[in-house]
Amino acid sequence: MDLFDFLDDEFDDFLGNISRLKKHREIRPRINHLVEYDDEQFRSRFRLSKLAFNYVLSLIEDDIKPTTNWNSAISPENRLLLTLNYYATGCFLGAIGDMSGVSKASVSRIVLNVSVAIAKLRPKFVKFPSNLQSLTHGFYNIAKFPRVIGIIGCTHVNIKSPGGEYAECYKDRHARWPGSSKKQTIFNNSRIKHRLENKEFPNNMIIGDRGYKNTKYLLTPLHNPCNPAEIIYNESLQKTRNVVERTYGAWKNRFPVLSKKIILHPSRVQAIIVACAVLHNIAIMSGDEHFQDDSEQNHHVNDTHREIDNNLENGTRNNIIEYYESLL
Repeated sequence: MDLFDFLDDEFDDFLGNISRLKKHREIRPRINHLVEYDDEQFRSRFRLSKLAFNYVLSLIEDDIKPTTNWNSAISPENRLLLTLNYYATGCFLGAIGDMSGVSKASVSRIVLNVSVAIAKLRPKFVKFPSNLQSLTHGFYNIAKFPRVIGIIGCTHVNIKSPGGEYAECYKDRHARWPGSSKKQTIFNNSRIKHRLENKEFPNNMIIGDRGYKNTKYLLTPLHNPCNPAEIIYNESLQKTRNVVERTYGAWKNRFPVLSKKIILHPSRVQAIIVACAVLHNIAIMSGDEHFQDDSEQNHHVNDTHREIDNNLENGTRNNIIEYYESLL
């Protein structure tokens, strides 16, 4: 054997070793979760009933279907299931891929695309209700607080700081860090404030905690109630306002990804948060309240529902206190 033959043989052996070491693409089997699990098991794993799941799929299927069926393309059904699995666990994307038989890169793309598709449904499913009479009666039945059409509050979703020049903007002031916006600042830049100031909801109001400025259309608790009517006012407002706290709790309980640190880029987080809000409302509309918290008992005051004089200035705190004085 001459030198050239020896080198050729060695090079062939080298290529053979490389070929054996190269990881071959593996298409892992995917479970049919709709068949595999009963209704309760399905809801526990994906946080929606099968009925709600199929409804959501019908709304977004065209937006999330693969452009080709080559190479065992992931179906819209499995794309939605994968994304719901992420919302339900908040696991690392690689772990979600392992459970779903999908690569981490594919999981990342799917979660983003499905989240955006669901978030686009926001105008239909996350909006201010139009039936004001039903709203006021529903809120009144909680703790006898009149004329309420909404409750305002904030909650925090923990994300990984992106670092860099604007890292401070993502730090939570409740953790004694500067940079985040106060409740009032958020409200000042909201469309609902503009609508309230334009008197779109005459003789009605929203309520909030002391993090907001008390106005004619946004009522907050008294700092130092000093008579029975003022005490009842504070208690009634607080019990009514607790609805928003319970709602946030039920929302995060349904989708634990909102309670854990989301380690995706901030540009992707907004779609996930909005998508979870859309899905939560769809679940409630479909009768699936499995993850809802129990409501508190109503405050015991006189059950007579006396309307405040329509001629009185809309929503002032003194008028509401006078209303409670009339019930004593």
